[in-house]
Amino acid sequence: MTKVLSVGGSIIAPDKPDVDFLSQFVDMIRSWLKEDSQRRLILVAGGGAPARIYQQSYAKTLDNTKQKEGADAGQADWIGIMATRLNAQLVKAVFGPLCPQDVVTDPTAVNEFNGQILVAAGWKPGFSTDNDAVLLAEKFNADTVVNLSNIEKVYTYDPRKNPDAKPLDNISWADFRKMVGNDWEPGKNTPFDPIASKKAEQLNLTVICASGKNIPNIRAILDGGQFIGTKIGG
Repeated sequence: MTKVLSVGGSIIAPDKPDVDFLSQFVDMIRSWLKEDSQRRLILVAGGGAPARIYQQSYAKTLDNTKQKEGADAGQADWIGIMATRLNAQLVKAVFGPLCPQDVVTDPTAVNEFNGQILVAAGWKPGFSTDNDAVLLAEKFNADTVVNLSNIEKVYTYDPRKNPDAKPLDNISWADFRKMVGNDWEPGKNTPFDPIASKKAEQLNLTVICASGKNIPNIRAILDGGQFIGTKIGG
């Protein structure tokens, strides 16, 4: 049994690595894995503060030096990707011998899953780590990706901009993809990456969006119990 968790960088490192969260998360995951030696978990790390800070610094430097061509989306993506790899290396390290393999940076190239935890990071420009999570779910026959971020549920609209936005318990891929669109841009803030959403729909994957800070709720999702969050597809 393989589960995939896409752990947003805003959870791992909102402004710096969140040691309290990581400690609670590691304890919960260790406990869950210990109950059944057949359980395996793929963790895909997002970029968080390092990605945001360095991407903004890149754009501001170009602006300050009056470079006419402006920011290159590919370069901004690579900066974000490197941030995901830093976070992923931290996550791998804190799980110790449970994660014996190197951090995966190309989900299409990994063919083995040794140990009970596999940690992955960003691959290449054009999409976020959500897409890497979907590709790894396909590779290792997982039917669900759990997307952990700083939002508890998907809303009908951005609640920061529209006070009438309502939280959703379930939404179809067709309706969700109308909300997020089809295009990716570095740093784009959507509940789930548009490119990953298209691939997940093609694979008939279920994606659960939930708060990454609610450790008991994450455990409930892993156990197949009742949870707070939004189920996309399925």
